[in-house]
Amino acid sequence: MTVEKFTALTPELHRYLIEHNSWRRDAVSKLIEKAAEGMERPEMQISPDQAAFMTVLVRASGASRALELGTFLGYGSIAIGRGLPEDGSLLSCEIDESNAERAREYIEQAGLTRRVEVRVGPALETLQSLPAEEAFDLSFIDADKVNYPSYYEEVLTRTVRGGLVLIDNTFMGGSVLEPDGDSSRAVAELNELVAADDRVQSAMVGVADGITLALKR
Repeated sequence: MTVEKFTALTPELHRYLIEHNSWRRDAVSKLIEKAAEGMERPEMQISPDQAAFMTVLVRASGASRALELGTFLGYGSIAIGRGLPEDGSLLSCEIDESNAERAREYIEQAGLTRRVEVRVGPALETLQSLPAEEAFDLSFIDADKVNYPSYYEEVLTRTVRGGLVLIDNTFMGGSVLEPDGDSSRAVAELNELVAADDRVQSAMVGVADGITLALKR
C-alpha cells in the first residue's frame, strides 16, 4: 500500500503556516493584501506564505539580477526585492498601466524603488526586446497562462547557468489533471515540458497553487 507523505492544508493550518514564517507582513504588505481583495481578480496576487518562500529562495540563491512576469500590485515584486542584495535589481513586467502605477507606489513605500523597475507592456514583447543572452540569476513567471510555454523558452534563454526559474500556478487549482481550457492546457503542456527538459533540474512544490523550480544546468 502506498503511504501518502503529505499533509493536506486546511484553512486553519494555512493560517498557522502564515503566522510562522519571517515574511514581513508590515503596513505595506497588509495594505496591498487589502487592496487586492477589492480587485476583480484578487487571486492574481500571491499569498503571504509564497512571498516568504520566494524571499528566502532569492536570498539563498544569491541572485542579484531578477526578472518577474506579472507585477499585479507589486506583492511579489516586494518579496523578490527584499531578497536581493542592496545593489541587486528586478525588472518586473506588467501589461496593465493602472496596476503598474499602483505597484510602483507600494514598491516605493517598501523602500525598494532603487532595486525594482516596473515596465509596462505585453510580457512576451518586453522579453523579446531584451538581449537574447544569459543575464538573469532568477526569474518568476506569473503572467497570463496561455503564454506560459513561450515565456519559459524566452526566460530560460536569458537565465544564467545555475540560475533559477520559478513558475507559478502549476497546479491551476487542480485543473492540470484534466485540462478544460486554453490556460490549463498551456500550463499542463509546460509542466510536461519542464519535467522532461534536460536543460534544467526541476522540482514542483505544493506551495500555494503549485510552484515549479527549474534550475538551469
